[in-house]
Amino acid sequence: MKKKVLVVGSGGREHAIVDALSRSPQVGTIYCAPGNAGIATQAECVAIKDTDVKGLLEFAKSKDIDLTVVGPEAALAVGIADEFRAAGLSIFGHSKAAARIETSKEFAKVIMEKYNVPTAAYKSFSEYEEALAYVLARPFPAVLKYDGLAAGKGVVIAQDAAEATEALKDMLLDTRFGKGKVVVEDYLEGPEFSFMCFADGNRIWPMPLAQDHKRAFDGDKGPNTGGMGAYSPLPFITEEDKAFAVKNVLQAVADGMVAEGCPLKGVLYGGLMKTAQGVKVIEFNARFGDPETEVVLPLLKSDIYDIFSAVANGTTCAEPEWSNESILGIVLASKGYPGSYQKGFPIVIDPEIDAHIYHMGTAVDSNCNLVTAGGRVIMAVCKGSDIKDARAKANVAADLIKCENLFHRKDIGWQIK
Repeated sequence: MKKKVLVVGSGGREHAIVDALSRSPQVGTIYCAPGNAGIATQAECVAIKDTDVKGLLEFAKSKDIDLTVVGPEAALAVGIADEFRAAGLSIFGHSKAAARIETSKEFAKVIMEKYNVPTAAYKSFSEYEEALAYVLARPFPAVLKYDGLAAGKGVVIAQDAAEATEALKDMLLDTRFGKGKVVVEDYLEGPEFSFMCFADGNRIWPMPLAQDHKRAFDGDKGPNTGGMGAYSPLPFITEEDKAFAVKNVLQAVADGMVAEGCPLKGVLYGGLMKTAQGVKVIEFNARFGDPETEVVLPLLKSDIYDIFSAVANGTTCAEPEWSNESILGIVLASKGYPGSYQKGFPIVIDPEIDAHIYHMGTAVDSNCNLVTAGGRVIMAVCKGSDIKDARAKANVAADLIKCENLFHRKDIGWQIK
């Protein structure tokens, strides 16, 4: 009998997960809570918030769901995996305790320090005056991280005393993100990249490397966003770099979390940097990255249901097979993003478009028209003979998505000439 799967979340990451599951011969019905307009073409969307654990649990029971896959960190942070497992349901996602690798910057730093994972030196503070005095006594730039979830806005690289003062006030006095601590780190330099793996206790299965582009505009200019595009593979990362990261970062953290009594059971995302002193960790996430997932999962040749099920249930699984094709994706975002923006603008996608199209923030209006419903709205992903070819194809595809209130970068993967 075909399997019934529930995917939790509503963005491009979840659309890519749903798309990958739809390619599995084992999967029949896919539900997505709450989903979006694009996901609705491949799954049955259910109007339950991703943090409504009780509602999601009741739904999973009522539909006899075989496996639940969690997309967003907010759901993990409220303990969805703990509740599902306590009820005897199969779920792909870390426990609340394990998700601290993302939800607490200080916890992640403690783990890295204890298990010799290469990262920047740091110090934690809960008092504003103490933190400010420490930062002002050190060279700039200063890396300031709010110790908790802040929707991608909790990291500031302060270039001078004025920026540092403002950021520390924001995090410790105004409690913009809630009462918490601040982690002050040494500033590192080098190209950043994303290295994700499936993790089940001591077992890890690395995924292809990817790099996303945070700045809003061409030339890496403008404000930081949640990601304006991504690509894979990364020629500037050597096989030696990759082997080092697998052993000394991903495996070391997986083993460390087992030793701490909170084993990983989902995706471990390493936000890494290749510095002059070698690969170091910038941050960890406890779930698939976005937009990296949209360029990584289309490369998976194995059945993703087998992998999700093996992690969720602790069963055996063959080493996943990946395509070595080049792939690149471009995000189309609402004008004004990452600041304030308007919603509800009609989107017309050319039916001749030759790309994976992943919806990130879309909806259907009362007239059944596809409209914008978020900051990052839609992503066009194309494969090519190399990165340049994939970029050219993705730019053509992005131009075939018509909307008067969307903008996109044309230079994703510019590092690869």
